[in-house]
This record gives sequence, structure tokens and C-alpha cells, in this order.
Amino acid sequence: MKSVFSNKEAEPSLYDLKKALGSTYDTWQELADHVVELYPAATKDWKFSGEKFGWSFRVKDKKRVVLYLLPRDKFFKVAFVFGQKATDHILKSGISENIKAELRNAKVYAEGRGIRIDVNDGALTDDIKKLIAIKISN
Repeated sequence: MKSVFSNKEAEPSLYDLKKALGSTYDTWQELADHVVELYPAATKDWKFSGEKFGWSFRVKDKKRVVLYLLPRDKFFKVAFVFGQKATDHILKSGISENIKAELRNAKVYAEGRGIRIDVNDGALTDDIKKLIAIKISN
């Protein structure tokens, strides 16, 4: 499923985002802001990844993307790529077993293991914030 925003010529506006995400917008904003709380020099930007994927939102430190936010219709996905050190830390943590299982089952690439988490409400916010902290510290 690709982004709810697929027009390469029109970077999503705040109004577009709020309308698309509906009640999940506040959680989106909370997670993006959390990265900045932990890493004040973080930058945020929209990126068009081609017709197949559409627009996504990235929150980055100096060298890498900490968090990808992928807008969908009335929900969004959070995506991470974790190296081995971060993966080991997550697997030993108190984070949800479902997230750990997804991480264990993720294909390993040179840059690490990628996972995507559907966010339909605020239920996983605490776990996602823990993942953000682990990503920043590893």
C-alpha cells in the first residue's frame, strides 16, 4: 500500500496531512516531536520515493534517518531500519513481543533490518518512543 499522497508535484501540506490522517495526526506529531526532544538537531522533511511509494516524511540526525512516517488513509506507518547492535538491544528490551517478532523475521540488508508498524491509534506510542531512543543511541 502506497502513501495517500502520490502526486510528485504536490508536497503534502499540514492541512493535507491532518485531513488524511484524521484522529491519528496527533500521534504522528507526537512521534516526530519525540525525535527532536531526544536529538534537538534533528531535521524533518518530505521525500517523494517514486510512483510506487509516493510521499513519506523523514526525521533525521546528521547521518541517517531515525524515523520514517508513511501516511495512509486515516492511519500511518512508522518505519525503522535497525543495525545489529540496535536489534540486539530491542530483542532484550521490554518492547512488545509482536514488534520483536517482526524484527526477528525482517530480512537483513547491509544497512540493517527494516520494520514497519501500523499506527491506527496511540496504543503503540510508548513502544515506538522506546524504538526511537534505541535508534538514536545506536
